[in-house]
Amino acid sequence: MGFLSGKRALIVGVASDRSIAWGIAEAMHREGATLAFTYASDKLKERVDTLAHSIGSQIILPLDVTVDAQIDSVFKSLKRDWSHLDIVIHCVAFAPREALAGGFTQSTTREAFAIAHDVSSYSLTALARGALPLMQGRAGAILTLSYLGAVKAILSYNVMGLAKASLEANVRFLASDLGPQGIRVNGISAGPMKTLAAAGVSGFRKMLSHVAEVAPLRRNVTQEDVGNAAAFLCSDLAAGITGEILYVDGGFSTVGMSFLEPNE
Repeated sequence: MGFLSGKRALIVGVASDRSIAWGIAEAMHREGATLAFTYASDKLKERVDTLAHSIGSQIILPLDVTVDAQIDSVFKSLKRDWSHLDIVIHCVAFAPREALAGGFTQSTTREAFAIAHDVSSYSLTALARGALPLMQGRAGAILTLSYLGAVKAILSYNVMGLAKASLEANVRFLASDLGPQGIRVNGISAGPMKTLAAAGVSGFRKMLSHVAEVAPLRRNVTQEDVGNAAAFLCSDLAAGITGEILYVDGGFSTVGMSFLEPNE
């Protein structure tokens, strides 16, 4: 019996079998959770359907996180099918491609700033509000994904870094607000890995290579690494943890300056 047996979780943000959201879904399924999924567009529906069915999930719902009516519809459907909810996984981030290239000042328009914050940060608050009635009286857990660019200036990450900083503040405020109701809110700051979302960041391959060279573990992290950490944070094993950002990055964020040894 897995440590998530009996838990029901909504996974928002699966885009492919290489997405971090899917790594989390696999880990949660392995640990006994029952899962529901959303897909962001008709283009992704078939892909998400196939992945969800591969682990026995029958609930796959459309969700554009910028549309409140769709958020309401998702939770109405879950109330009808499940009556309650234990876990929400938020793996949603977006900024216009042109905002993730070149210098920060020139690339960051008012429109790009608004879009990045709406999709990447506000959506967490909107999902938490929608899930709240289904989590009443339960030891609920909400989890989101951040990145080192929330606290450090990363070349070409640009406005997404600001949105992730907002997201991490969002975690703290939600944790404070929902904690008295027994609902925990945390985030994982994952190291870089090959995903569809990462493909939009200029110089990403160099970033992967650099992290693998200087991180204490001398490798990039995997979907499994992040999935296992997420499953733990959403389980009763982490009952005393809320408002935290857990770094799963091979230790890269702890290194101030690193020089390769001569034999490396």
